Amino acid sequence: MRILSIETSCDETAMAILDISGSLSNPKIKIIKDIVASQIKLHAKFGGVVPNLAKREHLKNLPILLSKVVTSEKYIKSIDVIAVTVGPGLEPALWTGIQFAKDLSKKWKKPIIGVNHLSGHLYSFLLSPKSKKRKIFPAISLIVSGGHTILAYMKNSGGYEKLGETLDDAVGESFDKVARLLNLPYPGGPALEKLAQKGNEKAIPFPSPMINQNNYDFSYSGLKTSVLYYLKNLGSTAKDFSLSLSDKKSLKKIESQKNLKADIAASFQRAAFAAPVKKTLAAAKKLKARSILIGGGVAANRMLPKMMRAEIKSKDLDIEVIVPPLKYCMDNAVMIALASRLQPKNRKKYPLRADGNLSL
Repeated sequence: MRILSIETSCDETAMAILDISGSLSNPKIKIIKDIVASQIKLHAKFGGVVPNLAKREHLKNLPILLSKVVTSEKYIKSIDVIAVTVGPGLEPALWTGIQFAKDLSKKWKKPIIGVNHLSGHLYSFLLSPKSKKRKIFPAISLIVSGGHTILAYMKNSGGYEKLGETLDDAVGESFDKVARLLNLPYPGGPALEKLAQKGNEKAIPFPSPMINQNNYDFSYSGLKTSVLYYLKNLGSTAKDFSLSLSDKKSLKKIESQKNLKADIAASFQRAAFAAPVKKTLAAAKKLKARSILIGGGVAANRMLPKMMRAEIKSKDLDIEVIVPPLKYCMDNAVMIALASRLQPKNRKKYPLRADGNLSL
């Protein structure tokens, strides 16, 4: 099956063409085209994504991407189905992709499939070379993104059972909020990870909410608040961390603040990942999982799989941790094509309308 896929859930316009053959349990995947147009520079000045600006950029980018992906009439004839993200995400952004896909479907006389963006992250592990080297299932899937933190059990490739999720902020949201507290540039997550590499992760004992509760749910609002009050107790604000480098008299203080920023970032990062690591491994042991699959934008933070593998090694467990290549952790159309073919058939088909709160 040849699939043209479209992704416009947030601030990246993405389009891809994939050939997917073989069985659902062992699909053969060939990426024919794969293009992403990022809007990071546009939204950076606002410190976050502005939905109507994202919509405007998607409207501008979609025809451009299509001209690069579908380069001849031959390509049009070869496409079997069009797949498009219907949620979750920013609804103004989602509608641009959905309407564009509907117009193409009508023009080309091709069927169209609505895809859950989270299903894309769920199946993105198939883009890792490791997914071909050993038996994957049963597996525990950890989805960590800007808006979601979800733990799921996958007995096989045909379905999943949601075990738990965040009760408030997602882990990605907490990274962005703490990054803003530390006056780091947008996007906050990568900036915080980079800063954390220079810090001492054990310097500050930030809490890991719900880590000792006997369930698979998560919470991050308390951790964010803990960082906020830590800064307030220091008599600090975010602006205190951006003193002018031209002030030579302040140089010593600035260096001290830089070290402090790095320690806060590293300590926060360790606390943020502690609960997902512990609960994911607890689920893997209980359900006798062969693999732990990590997907979503926060999976691009290499500290998370590093902590997971270290804990597996310390407990002498035979569990493989599989993470997609960096670019497929982020929003992309390749994973949407995968999900259109692999998302569970026994579940209700997704209607072709934007659903910003769609869940897994």
